[in-house]
Amino acid sequence: MDQQIAAIIEDFALLESWEDRYQYLVELGERLPPMPEALKTEANRVTECMSRLYVAAAPHPDHPGRLVYWGDCDTAIIKGVVALLVDLFSDKTPQEIQALDVDALFQGLRLEEHLSPSRHVGVYAIVNKLKAQAQRFAEG
Repeated sequence: MDQQIAAIIEDFALLESWEDRYQYLVELGERLPPMPEALKTEANRVTECMSRLYVAAAPHPDHPGRLVYWGDCDTAIIKGVVALLVDLFSDKTPQEIQALDVDALFQGLRLEEHLSPSRHVGVYAIVNKLKAQAQRFAEG
């Protein structure tokens, strides 16, 4: 398992209740850097999500060949998931992004047990969008 994914799972394991985990997700969302308004386009919108949610990739300004991600959502808990994923996906090459085992992350966090089915679909749609954006950069 990827070290960064293992560290995230470990951090969540320290929180005893799901109420504490939800609160932690909300806090992560609150700390998410603001997404530039110019990136909030239909092309960057995750339409499968019931919330108004955007994610965007850009070349990393300091590390050629790597990407940096932006995200925003109008729902606190999902914004926290976006923050988690933006942090996980950023500063990686498109190839590293494709190789990320996000299933291992979600299983380790036991997210599907605690999210509604529609939110579960939305969370996977975020991952698919992030990976598709990385693929476009890889293809030039």
